[in-house]
This record gives sequence, C-alpha cells and structure tokens, in this order.
Amino acid sequence: MYMNVAKLLLLSLLSVPALAQVPQEPALDSLKREILALRIQVTDIQLNLAMSKKKFQRGIVVATIGYSVTIAGGLMLGRTQDDLGKALLITGGATGLVGTFMLADAFKYLSPKKGRNKR
Repeated sequence: MYMNVAKLLLLSLLSVPALAQVPQEPALDSLKREILALRIQVTDIQLNLAMSKKKFQRGIVVATIGYSVTIAGGLMLGRTQDDLGKALLITGGATGLVGTFMLADAFKYLSPKKGRNKR
C-alpha cells in the first residue's frame, strides 16, 4: 500500500511541472510581442526626437539672427541711416517670427500620434 501511495505521489509530482508549463507558453508569446512593440515605440520616439532637435536648432538660429537684426535696426533709428534702420526692423522682426514658428513647429514631433496607442 505504501508503494502505491509513493508511486502516486511521484507521478503527481512529475505531472505538475508539465501542467504548469502549458499556460506559460501563450504568456511568453504575449510578452515577446509586447517587448517587440515597445522596441518599435522606442525607435519611433528616438527618430522623432532627432527630427525635433534639428528643427528646433534651425528655429533657434533663425530667430536669433532675426531678433539680432531687429536690435541693430532699432539702434540705427534716429540717426543718419534712419531708412535702413526701419528696413532692418521690419525684416529682422519678420525673420524672428519665422524662427519662432519654426521653434514651435519642432514640438509637433514630440506629441503622440493619434490612434497609435491601440490596445
């Protein structure tokens, strides 16, 4: 009788790990899919950051040049080259605004895309 109980106990101990592994396989596949999806998202974020960085830097340069020209034009007002100062104020102001819009446009790459986080 003890031999039968020992065999039954041994058989049950051997079958438990086999039964426990069955539900884990779909979980592992799901985990692998999730990891791959996260890798794709990280790559997408890195690409968007690189594009945003380039546009942001260009916007800074254009805005800085534009507002520097505006300052130079303002310093020329009321002197012998008053007309040149007015022209520099207008062109520098317009260039500075374009640079500012370029800066603001760079942030559109940092916001999440619509419909991308589907689950």
